[in-house]
Amino acid sequence: MSKATDLVKRLFIGRALRSTQLHEQLLPKRIALPVFASDALSSVAYAPQEILVILSLAGVSFYHFSPWVALAVVVVMLTVVASYRQNVHAYPSGGGDYEVATVNLGHNAGLTVASALMVDYVLTVAVSVANGVDYVGATIPYVAEHKPLVAIAIVVLLTLVNLRGIRESGAAFAIPTYAFMISVIGLIAWGAFRLLVLGDELRAPTADYEIVAEQTNLTSFAAAFLILRAFSSGCAALTGVEAISNGVPAFRKPKSKNAATTLLMMGLIAVTMFVGIITLGLASGVKVAEPSVAARDVLIDGRPAGPDYYQQPIIAQVADAVFGNGSVLFFAIAAVTALILFLAANTAFNGFPVLGSILAQDRYLPRQLHTRGDRLAFSNGIVILAAGACLLLWGFDADVSRLLNLYIVGVFVSFTLSQTGMVLHWTRHLKTETDAKVRHRMHRSRTINFFGAVMTGVVLVVVLVTKFTHGAWIVCVAMPVLFLTMKGIHRHYENVARELAVAEDGQLDESMLPARNHAIVLVSKIHKPTLRALAYARATRPSKLEAITVGVEGDEAKALEAEWERRGIPVPLKMLDSPYREITRPILEYVKSLRRRSPRDVVSVYIPEYVVGHWWEHFLHNQSALRLKGRLLFQPGVMVISVPWQLRSSDRLKGRPEPFAPGSVRRPWHEVAGQERPRDEVVRDRGAKA
Repeated sequence: MSKATDLVKRLFIGRALRSTQLHEQLLPKRIALPVFASDALSSVAYAPQEILVILSLAGVSFYHFSPWVALAVVVVMLTVVASYRQNVHAYPSGGGDYEVATVNLGHNAGLTVASALMVDYVLTVAVSVANGVDYVGATIPYVAEHKPLVAIAIVVLLTLVNLRGIRESGAAFAIPTYAFMISVIGLIAWGAFRLLVLGDELRAPTADYEIVAEQTNLTSFAAAFLILRAFSSGCAALTGVEAISNGVPAFRKPKSKNAATTLLMMGLIAVTMFVGIITLGLASGVKVAEPSVAARDVLIDGRPAGPDYYQQPIIAQVADAVFGNGSVLFFAIAAVTALILFLAANTAFNGFPVLGSILAQDRYLPRQLHTRGDRLAFSNGIVILAAGACLLLWGFDADVSRLLNLYIVGVFVSFTLSQTGMVLHWTRHLKTETDAKVRHRMHRSRTINFFGAVMTGVVLVVVLVTKFTHGAWIVCVAMPVLFLTMKGIHRHYENVARELAVAEDGQLDESMLPARNHAIVLVSKIHKPTLRALAYARATRPSKLEAITVGVEGDEAKALEAEWERRGIPVPLKMLDSPYREITRPILEYVKSLRRRSPRDVVSVYIPEYVVGHWWEHFLHNQSALRLKGRLLFQPGVMVISVPWQLRSSDRLKGRPEPFAPGSVRRPWHEVAGQERPRDEVVRDRGAKA
């Protein structure tokens, strides 16, 4: 069974890689673009649609505001891209927004950014996969009927691919991502050619539909609020921009330059696709409504669409208008769009584990998140991200509209704090820099980051105000909970470190040296495991050695004493009385009495245990030993030694190679490489040198 399990694991995850092979996993720009930019690029599949969905609440007449809303989104997007190009040059270590905020604004600001990003990464996976399932459900009814189940299956598949390593996942996702970019840009180019050169009229399948306004006779304030809400939904196009700044270490050298170039390419491509899709959508007469009320508010020939109405996504409608429904190119667009939405989740699968690793190294998360798996990926972080996304998909029924209300709050928190931190970074270095050219470059960078901080701060306020009652409050609760959890973990690690610290002079505390070693061997009956435990205890040459048994049954106790004498075992046997037929309590009381009589003595308790080969045998053996061991471990001055005896069933596991899987015990990468300095020291040094 175990060999079969190892074979399946190797089949899906691949052969383990050596630590020295980490450099082979570094990415060239052509692979890094689809790995880190798929989330930002895929946002054109839903961000333009969300603008129209929100505006449709006031009727189709409000669609004339959409170009201005889209323009505002583009300005913010270009600002953020320009700002993050400064980040990757100033902080190329991969800490991203967390490192920038920690170094320049303090640990609390850094943890706020970290909690925001971790929540946003989980939502990225959930939203992307749910939206991809929507596209597939347009052609496959089974998928539409079982959205949560299919979405969770997709997340599991993405998890397996990412467990194989960042390079392999990047190679697997490169072709679909480039296919999506080429398809959408080709769609925009051909649509623009037909409109501007050929003079054709583009007609979306919903061009003749009507939408009943839910909010009529809006006041100026209400109309402005609705437009701001549409803007905040459109800002979903900015998600994923920060991923490249967190993934700089994954680039080939020169890392900062390659990361900045990839970031610029991603920004220009995303802006082009975003503007093109919403322009063609408006030109072809696309109509979209809130999915939950589309059956009622969308009118076809003056009648409600009805419960069987399926609202095609905006890209599908534009492709229908440009290429024609049923054409090969229409189906190609639909296929690659669904695929890129699934693959957009891969951005989070690369960002979340790295961030978790850094936080674990700083002792804000369990250390297991800092260890690398078989394929040199942070396997534990990948699995945790997948589990969180699956819970969201199940809890929200894979509904994109409901999930989007939780979205982008976290990412704009990190945007704002990161850009504020960068302003302080340049201000601090301008105080000591004397070179005129360098100072000019710093002033330019500070101006860009300042503008970015103002813009993202304004968007954050808008997002919180317009989305809070629609679900954003959940994120506003989740972030503080995660923040306090990380603070608690850090406090625990700090307390443990202080408790275990050795004196500064390096000398061993004399109080730690026991005066004598009182050894006890636990005996239930005379058999081979007992004799092995006795032999091992004698070999350690303790100050005093005795065997202990508990007299539960009188006849059995007398028979054991008689056999002990008959065999002439050279270790005294002590019988503990147990009037209530307990085993654990009499032994604990006896050990405590030894400690009370001689507090400076150490008591070593040897426990014979069976080593079994089948899982069900664990329930039949060692139960008393496990309970006793669990109690003894809490007794100060008591050492517990397990003496194993291998039963024949354990032979089947002899020679089995040590399995490594997510959750396996490994040395952290920085220890393997000999870099054993605490992360916070590295961050401080990095800030001092920057």
